[in-house]
Amino acid sequence: MKNILFILFSLLTLQSFAQNKNFIDQPFLETVAEIDTLVTPDKIHLVIMLNEEDNRNRKSTEELEASMLKVLNSLKIDLEKNLSVLDYSSDFKKYFLSGQKILKTKMYSLIVNDAQTVGKVMAGLEREEISNVSITKTEYSKSDQLLLDLKSKAILKAKQNAEKMVEPLNQKVGKAIYISDLETESITSQLQGKVAGVQIRGYSSIYGSRAKEDIVIDFEKMKFSSKVKVKFIIE
Repeated sequence: MKNILFILFSLLTLQSFAQNKNFIDQPFLETVAEIDTLVTPDKIHLVIMLNEEDNRNRKSTEELEASMLKVLNSLKIDLEKNLSVLDYSSDFKKYFLSGQKILKTKMYSLIVNDAQTVGKVMAGLEREEISNVSITKTEYSKSDQLLLDLKSKAILKAKQNAEKMVEPLNQKVGKAIYISDLETESITSQLQGKVAGVQIRGYSSIYGSRAKEDIVIDFEKMKFSSKVKVKFIIE
């Protein structure tokens, strides 16, 4: 019984060695290809802070909230889908020196789909004395599909590279025997306020004049890339 098991093990080992040898002995070409693209973000995250202390007329948080909702409704933003409360605080953290009036703060997260709407939101809120608005993150909603498309294009480019490399030798590229996804990258910009990647024009301070025109927002495009390594049989 032991002899039979030994023979079977030996045969399997020899077969595996032969397969590996056949693979190694095949002439092949290895090439690396990379594809990238730039896209405009279509999912922009804003944080709106309502604070009784942040407006000249000392409007209450409730009044500021009503003004905010009026502005967003006028822009036909789907509030149920795109607006949510981040934090609510009214636990005696701050007081006016006179009258011991409680200052309440309320924070909202808002998602919009383009820079033009961001500008309209910021200008509209500015007119209502709501200036504590920040851009926290930008995304591209179809990033998963875009990255898959880039992988396909990178592999196609690798094949084209391989064909050009063997062309002077009057040889042809056969089937791929190895594919490796070396690097797939999607960059989601984490943007805190007026930082690199965002240009804001026409935005006035809360202590300055109210924004009479829509604020112009320019977003830096987001880069997506895919890099692959492919080995092709040379025929």
